[in-house]
Amino acid sequence: MKFDPAAYGPLVDEILALDGAGERLMPLAAGECSSAEALAKVQAAGAARLFPKSRAPEAAVRGLYLYIYCRDQAHEVAQSIESAEVAFWHGIVHRQEPDASNARYWFARVGPHPVIDKLAELSGGRWDPVEFIDVCERACREPGSPLARTALEKQRAEWQLLFDYCARKGSGEL
Repeated sequence: MKFDPAAYGPLVDEILALDGAGERLMPLAAGECSSAEALAKVQAAGAARLFPKSRAPEAAVRGLYLYIYCRDQAHEVAQSIESAEVAFWHGIVHRQEPDASNARYWFARVGPHPVIDKLAELSGGRWDPVEFIDVCERACREPGSPLARTALEKQRAEWQLLFDYCARKGSGEL
């Protein structure tokens, strides 16, 4: 997938441009908000302005918060919304804490999902978000290793696909 931040409108493009344009490798665990300016812009705009007519605007905001590594905000947004996409983001947040058991709980709530299917296609036919929790935990114990690099790249692809799915207007395919 070629990630195009401009596909989500000028405001989202501007926010993503502040921190790698959706291409940077996000930490597997721990860390601080990576862009105070991006955080302020997301908070000022809100879901309705950032993602008008998107498939899952509140979930897309969660994705923006997660990308700029503002995990507390990603965790807080849309706590009352129950959807596969919100559960997916919630699983990622807990995987990064790291809180493997809570991440497993949230990934189990996702169920079958087109993003998981696409990740499986990109990974040679199989993608299990629960197994990826274990991969990320091992990768965190081996910083700089090929395993860590692969985990970071897969996490970026996961973010890009889920963000695209949530933020895209209408009901187009992945």
